[in-house]
Amino acid sequence: MALLVFDDVKLLDLAGPSEVFAEANRFGADYELLLCSAGGRDVSSSTGMRVPVDVDAADTGPLDTALIMGGDVFPAHPVPPELARAARTIAGRAKRVASICTGTFVLAAAGLLDGRRATTHWQHAATLARAHPAIQVEPDAIFVEDGPVFTSAGVTAGIDLALALVERDHGAELARSVARSLVVFLQRPGGQSQFSPSLRGPAPKAPPLRAVCDAVAADPAADHSLPKLAALAGLSTRHLTRLFQEELGTTPAKYVELIRFDAAKAMLDAGRPVTETAFASGFGSVESLRRAFVQHAGVSPRAYQQRFHTSSRG
Repeated sequence: MALLVFDDVKLLDLAGPSEVFAEANRFGADYELLLCSAGGRDVSSSTGMRVPVDVDAADTGPLDTALIMGGDVFPAHPVPPELARAARTIAGRAKRVASICTGTFVLAAAGLLDGRRATTHWQHAATLARAHPAIQVEPDAIFVEDGPVFTSAGVTAGIDLALALVERDHGAELARSVARSLVVFLQRPGGQSQFSPSLRGPAPKAPPLRAVCDAVAADPAADHSLPKLAALAGLSTRHLTRLFQEELGTTPAKYVELIRFDAAKAMLDAGRPVTETAFASGFGSVESLRRAFVQHAGVSPRAYQQRFHTSSRG
């Protein structure tokens, strides 16, 4: 297995999956990890720690897996041509290829994701979709498998992906043993929406739409029915709905629901009870809140709160 690294590689992108494969070897697997780089040069990680490299990517032989790491350098900067070439080289020699976090941008620059489904860190999914329209981006996935190509979400999702690869290679029982030993989920519940804000992007350009969005954000629990919002905007319901679709790509009702969902997450993060949160955020009932959380986060409100409210067990 070749792990492609570069200067400013995210250290956890490298260390997390590496530990999974090393732990799998303790339970009977036989992974051999080979660190490679463009030109065979040692690299510095995101923490400043030096990462010694075993071989030039151009000198690797046949591989079972080519694993491309990520780093904060992408997508803020273009993928260097020599790094894209190195990814193409090892991918061409491997039975399967995978990326961790923003390593997806390296695969994309290498032309290895065109026509495929893929994911990356939730913060950069929209950027990936804009820059590479031939890729079908799945922003909420923890990892995506499309044929022999695997891509994963942000940072620790590389551990989820590595466990999935171990399960494919050596079965569920060995992968379960590795997960238990590392004290991680074998299959993490929910998707990236647990960690990301639901609504991102610039403010609407149309003043009436901006006024509506500001009003919803200021008081999520208020009556935000379509007629009320249209009256606030001074527009017909049809015109307002069209503005929402044109500028925000959603309906007024869905927008209100997502604002309320983000408000509910903030309330649960602050420790407010689930029932109180359901009414204070505008959902009106615990069941409506639960349905929204299952739909948008893949977990119940109570499970979300237990996971994110505090790290204290006291």
